[in-house]
Amino acid sequence: MMKKLSLIGLVVLLAFVVLVGCSSTKVDRVSPDTITDLSGYWNDTDVRIVAESLIADCVNAPAITNYIRNNNALPVVIVGNFRNDSDEHIDTSILTKKFEVALINSGKVDFVASSSERGEIRQEREEQQAWASEETAKRLANETGADFMLIGSVKTMVDQLDNTSTRTYWVYAELIDIESNRKLWLGENSEIKKVITKSKTRM
Repeated sequence: MMKKLSLIGLVVLLAFVVLVGCSSTKVDRVSPDTITDLSGYWNDTDVRIVAESLIADCVNAPAITNYIRNNNALPVVIVGNFRNDSDEHIDTSILTKKFEVALINSGKVDFVASSSERGEIRQEREEQQAWASEETAKRLANETGADFMLIGSVKTMVDQLDNTSTRTYWVYAELIDIESNRKLWLGENSEIKKVITKSKTRM
């Protein structure tokens, strides 16, 4: 009897091993514009919706148009910090980079390196003073100063009852005159609102 049980156990174990060994991962390629919501949290679709809305508003801001007209030159912009004031992990650098790409491609502003990028560039410039030829070494203290700084934040509001919750996102962007601290443009997007219903666990 014991041998029979042991044999059955061995067969079950082998069957389990075979099933695990045969498991596979399925990957489907989809269009970048495909709307995907798996968890209900902030995702690439939300970034795209918010960025497209705020960028279109920013590039047409009167402050940029007036600067170009009055100075006969493009304003120089630097990207500051986009704070994550939400209740979840959000990589705001993706949002800021989308702003940067779209603003540069608009042809209405010039950009300079952000504070997180300047350190490496300055180190290279300093090393050139010692190691590059005099003809090719780039001068120190010759950086282009920014006129405006773009900053912003992402906030969330969560409401929950039983197994249903809503998540609403507010994304703010501000264009600030660096010399005077004047806020030249304010943008807000609150289009992202999700209702999430989780199935009840049955005992």
